[in-house]
Amino acid sequence: MELLLLHNEKNYVVAVKPRGVLSQCASSVTGNVPDMVKLLSERLQADIFPVHRLDRETAGVMVYAKNKRAAAAFSSLAAQNGLDKRYLAAVTGTPEPPSGEMRDLLYHDVRKNKSYVVSRKRAGVKEALLDYALLDTRMYAESLISLVRIHLHTGRTHQIRVQFSSRKLPLLGDTRYGCALKAPELCLFAESLAFCDPFSGEEKRFSAQPDGFFGELFSDKATFCGKGV
Repeated sequence: MELLLLHNEKNYVVAVKPRGVLSQCASSVTGNVPDMVKLLSERLQADIFPVHRLDRETAGVMVYAKNKRAAAAFSSLAAQNGLDKRYLAAVTGTPEPPSGEMRDLLYHDVRKNKSYVVSRKRAGVKEALLDYALLDTRMYAESLISLVRIHLHTGRTHQIRVQFSSRKLPLLGDTRYGCALKAPELCLFAESLAFCDPFSGEEKRFSAQPDGFFGELFSDKATFCGKGV
């Protein structure tokens, strides 16, 4: 499988994870499912260490460490919200207002691998926060859909999917969280990743655009690289 590398140096590599590929090997997943750690290790002939994750069906920009020192540094960055993550998503309907904040309490049921918005704190419940901005709207299968850019402030399991779904704005292609419209893929893409390089001190930002069905859905609009949250 060919991987798109955005940056490669001594301490870390930035690459675009394809849809359907695991961020790292998971013992709970059966079958011959590719994972980024193995693919990058084979491609670069180097040790690869994961420092954050994306859902299997979400494609987009990720950073991986190439040694234990870098892994510790990036893990510390991630723990301090030092990884600035922006996403693109196609949602069914149109968010109101067109830009704003979503703040919820989420509970992830590990057994069902599904997250829920809940009303009060209890064991296992975590706060989830994101900002969003509407970029474009159009008709798809006789229904209105919207392209939104999302700035993720917390990294909860299925966070974007469940927060939008709870507001009757499920992501296109997300049958797990209530999307009734048929689509060939989950329309969620990790568009950009920014951080302060823990070794050089330089501010870094890496970005990519979705391909496949999602990329073609809004390809005639110059919105992917536009300003947003």
